[in-house]
Amino acid sequence: MYFDEVDAGDYRIYAGALDRAYAYGYVAAVVVIKMRAGLPRQEAYRDENLAGGFCWSSPAEALRFAINAGRDVVMCRGGALA
Repeated sequence: MYFDEVDAGDYRIYAGALDRAYAYGYVAAVVVIKMRAGLPRQEAYRDENLAGGFCWSSPAEALRFAINAGRDVVMCRGGALA
């Protein structure tokens, strides 16, 4: 497993590239957390099987896809996440 995290405004994006159990490649996963000063963290979005479980050939590709998916959630669904 490979992990990365990125801050995007009031959100933190946690991305993962998970080894596929019975196939070659890595599945992208993402969790978006709302970070508010003085308040507990709140999970805003989670998808552990991005792109329908598509297998990326490298962990870097899977992480890049997961981070971009998290950014899309923050940028495009910001009002729905509040």
